[in-house]
Amino acid sequence: TSNILWNLVIIGFIFSLMLLLFIVGAGAGYFMSLVEDQDAYGKEEFEHHLYNYEEISDIYFNGDKYLGKIPSDLEREERSLDEFSDHLVHAVISTEDEYFFEHEGIVPKALLRATYQEVMDAETQTGGSTLTQQVVKNQILTNEVSFERKAKEIALSLRMENFFEKEEILEAYLNIVPFGRNADGDNIAGAQSAAEGIFGVDASELNIAQAAFIAGLPKNPFGYTPFKNDGEVKENFDSGIERQHLVLRNMLDNNYIDQEEYEEALDYNIKENLASPSGSVIDKYPFLTFETQRRAARILREQ
Repeated sequence: TSNILWNLVIIGFIFSLMLLLFIVGAGAGYFMSLVEDQDAYGKEEFEHHLYNYEEISDIYFNGDKYLGKIPSDLEREERSLDEFSDHLVHAVISTEDEYFFEHEGIVPKALLRATYQEVMDAETQTGGSTLTQQVVKNQILTNEVSFERKAKEIALSLRMENFFEKEEILEAYLNIVPFGRNADGDNIAGAQSAAEGIFGVDASELNIAQAAFIAGLPKNPFGYTPFKNDGEVKENFDSGIERQHLVLRNMLDNNYIDQEEYEEALDYNIKENLASPSGSVIDKYPFLTFETQRRAARILREQ
């Protein structure tokens, strides 16, 4: 009897191992079929995509007198990583990718959890994207929800980590992702435009509460933003505040802030500290604005 039982255990183990190998092999084959038409980018191709984003342009009058920003569909001002508040960096990492400095582009456990939730159509979707994956999605791929797009995102993220330092990827993320609207109702991207447009401060001057609010916006930029498309403050943007509280909790759990700083940030009144509308340069200097654009276009064509 013991011999029979032992043989059954061995047979069961072998069968389970074969089944596991079959599943892994089938999964790997399916993954390769999804990414077979995706180019294997080198560093130059990645750099082309990574830094291919538009910025806002400023207008100056004679004598370097600043007039304002040229109206655009999207406002973005690029900044280097050392020009962002440490609070903002900590808020982003603790909420979007707490293992950012440890992984190599993806976190397998988070991906498996997200895949399971997607397949099972779970009510709670936690997501499994690292900062690297989000950069790839925003700059190279699309927001399409499909296994093919996700597979390409994974493959490109793993490859991107071979060519760039973590600080370069983090800097790109902070300059790329959308942050909703500013006090003038304009669409904004990049943390500098978010800091100026939402709180009227430079990105280097963000306090803990402000940094946590901004860091929470990319998950649902237009749902969490405090401004309507005409610049008017929403009567209710509690979802954005709740998201800020989650970010603060993450910062506390990851030891970026202490209990006293956490409680002080919770008491910060976001609504009372929002930026005021700056107005359009066209309203202030209509002729100069249009003439500047006309001449700039001519100069660019000539060059």
